[in-house]
Amino acid sequence: MRVLQIMAGAKNGGAELYSTDIMLSLHEAGLEQRIVMRRAAPRFAELAGAGLSMAPEVLAAPLRPLQRRRLARLIRDYQPDIIHCWMRRAVSLVAPGAAPAIIGWYGDYEEQQKHFSACTDFIGVTQDLVRHAYASGAAPGSAFYVPTFPSVEEAAPIAKQTLGTPPARKALLILSRLHQVKGIDTALHALAQLPDCDLWIAGSGPEEAALKALAARLGVAERVKFLGWRNDRGALLRGADICLLPSRYEPFGTVILDAWSTATPFIACESDGPRATIRNGENGMMVPADDPASLAGAIRAVLDDPALRARIAQTGHAEYQAGFTRAVVTQRMLETYQAILARHAAPAASAAR
Repeated sequence: MRVLQIMAGAKNGGAELYSTDIMLSLHEAGLEQRIVMRRAAPRFAELAGAGLSMAPEVLAAPLRPLQRRRLARLIRDYQPDIIHCWMRRAVSLVAPGAAPAIIGWYGDYEEQQKHFSACTDFIGVTQDLVRHAYASGAAPGSAFYVPTFPSVEEAAPIAKQTLGTPPARKALLILSRLHQVKGIDTALHALAQLPDCDLWIAGSGPEEAALKALAARLGVAERVKFLGWRNDRGALLRGADICLLPSRYEPFGTVILDAWSTATPFIACESDGPRATIRNGENGMMVPADDPASLAGAIRAVLDDPALRARIAQTGHAEYQAGFTRAVVTQRMLETYQAILARHAAPAASAAR
């Protein structure tokens, strides 16, 4: 089986991180792949260094029509069985019928069938996104569920004092872009009601200045640690007392799996992804979005109730081990590729008889 993977973006967000992680895992599993990716993409050198076959020349063309022509030439020479398009921009480069199977990736509720006109098959990152794919017009039997997996490094817990947090204080952690939809302002308002807590914010983004100004107005600036973009999520998660996801909009939230993988108690605000994943009081806690009092109350409950804290941490970790490890998800992706090829081979075999 030959798979052409197309990642047309050059950001360092969750989709880019997961797509490159699964490419590496599939390579280790022996799958033949060629990767269309910009040379400037954050993990290009890592993939090339691992031995994956890279095709940066496609996206090096300055204009979209030239990119399409270069991609068509690559497809003609490589003859992939599957083209896997990560994000809608990748789909826009692919001509219908360019391969036996062309996969579009549903990682967001904003995606619709109109964005995937060249695609024959679809992968949703949650069961609910698979249902969304069908609701938006995917043909029966064409959508498959393959979750993400976390890529949290094995590391000892970070010492609180290295981040300016006294050991006696509780540490609340947010791993997120600093964007309005991420609801970090809700967490800052909640922090004002939790004088024994510090808030660690690991991420960067356009709202940084506004969030720092809000922290100052709320009188919590001394207890908020803006850490910038970090590559030590495992150490941060193991050093924190609770991981928070206060997003107003979140189609999935891989940070849920990050927290589960390290058995870190997890609290989210209600949005699509957490609503489809979190069972309140069992594998995490969930509160209404834009409700600082409810978020502060859930944090207080988890900090003050050892049995609740242990239950949500241990149940989440068990669910991670059962369905979201790198090995489990990689095998599921391989099986999905095989199922997609079999789906297309059946009509061809019938027509030949």
